Amino acid sequence: MASGSPQRYLPRVVRAPRSGPTRRRLLGGGLAAAILALTGKPARAIGPGAKFRFGQLQLGAQWKNPRPSALRRLGWEIEKRTSIDVQLEPAIVTPQSDNLHETPFLYLTGDRELELPSAAGIESLRRFLTFGGFLLIDSAEGSTDGAFDGSVRKLMSAVFPAVGAQKSLEIVASDHVVYKSFYLLDKPLGRLAISPAMEGIMRDGRIVAAYVSNDMGGAWTRDDFGNYDFRCEPGGERQRELAFRMGVNLVMYALCLDYKADQVHVPFIMKRRRWKPDDGASLPDKSKP
Repeated sequence: MASGSPQRYLPRVVRAPRSGPTRRRLLGGGLAAAILALTGKPARAIGPGAKFRFGQLQLGAQWKNPRPSALRRLGWEIEKRTSIDVQLEPAIVTPQSDNLHETPFLYLTGDRELELPSAAGIESLRRFLTFGGFLLIDSAEGSTDGAFDGSVRKLMSAVFPAVGAQKSLEIVASDHVVYKSFYLLDKPLGRLAISPAMEGIMRDGRIVAAYVSNDMGGAWTRDDFGNYDFRCEPGGERQRELAFRMGVNLVMYALCLDYKADQVHVPFIMKRRRWKPDDGASLPDKSKP
């Protein structure tokens, strides 16, 4: 957070749902049906022979990606740490791309004001998120009240206008299943640790869009020589590892939803796998993906 800037958090807290639609039902059913109705073409579902692929969301002709290698590195970590097969190169998509629905996990980052989509683009994003898609917004701005933050809030208010007491963006509780879908975490760290909480939009018992102000992509990105581009402050390499863990958790949540809401078995599993959920964090593997 910029020095002297007030914290901007919303009063309502998103609680972990006890039950809700499954990701398989949302992606395999509703999303496919929506695409078939809109385009007249059958939608390809994610199956055993398909690889997970990020969609890098681009807004406006002037948009530039401040963290171009972040998703590739995160994808490599996900493939190494989990059973998910990952296509490392993300697909560059816009709200009205024909292949938008082929990438169920969209990632939007920026360090300056965003150009908001047209009315048709807003409607396309709303359909995407309503029928099972997931959007992660990751601020590289280094502030919680800058131009990027303001445009993100305008975007989310346009896609999902506030209805009654339900806000567009709400604080995600630290006990939400997104913090324990793979690793046991309690906050979304990145290159920075300026915001202690994640914000999100809840629809039909699930987070459809998550917003993090700590620049997770800045913790993930590396140069061609295998060196990380940015230092993580104030926690160093431990903080970087926790940023990778948050990225893994977000992908697992997007694909599995509340499958791991019951975490009674996690300490035993992690002990067997020699993970230490309450330790510092081991140094990440620096071998080049």
